[in-house]
Amino acid sequence: MTAFFDSVKDKMQLSPTSREAFLSVMRNEDYPKGHILVKPGTVCTSMFFVEKGLTRTFYYKDDKDVTDWFSPESTVAVSIVSFLNQQPDRRGIELLEDSNLWALDYKDLEMLCARHHEIEKFTRLLAAHGILLIQERFDDLHFATAAERYKKLMDRQPTILQRAPLGMIASYLGITQETLSRIRSQHAF
Repeated sequence: MTAFFDSVKDKMQLSPTSREAFLSVMRNEDYPKGHILVKPGTVCTSMFFVEKGLTRTFYYKDDKDVTDWFSPESTVAVSIVSFLNQQPDRRGIELLEDSNLWALDYKDLEMLCARHHEIEKFTRLLAAHGILLIQERFDDLHFATAAERYKKLMDRQPTILQRAPLGMIASYLGITQETLSRIRSQHAF
């Protein structure tokens, strides 16, 4: 859990009491590559902190598999709409590598927030950060060129090219695999 606490300290330094409260309810889980953490069309009942491995959030549109998000080490994997509303969502979460995760159930997070003001504040800050990331992704898909989106991905998550299939990366960028190949050959970022 040290990696979890280290990854969130820029948002908020948690007291030892809050750390212990998190540790009392979070589960450490190992899953193999290809495991589906959340099936599309179901409720996402847990959020997952990725200690080791890589996940992708995906959905199907017109029978086509679309990658919506990558979650490498030190990030959270969650179908946020489903988790917050506790309603089914079209998104699923798949492991692209053997992974070690820390799982936090919705009901446990709600209990922690009710008992610990600091955790409630932390959860609000984490949700606000997630909203900002989603808005940035939305803006990138609408206003940035394909080459700009590729460069941003390489700047922020440079190992993704070696860790995820090119078709999934192209899907995430909102381009075809052919366009991705062309961008990669034309630009040495």
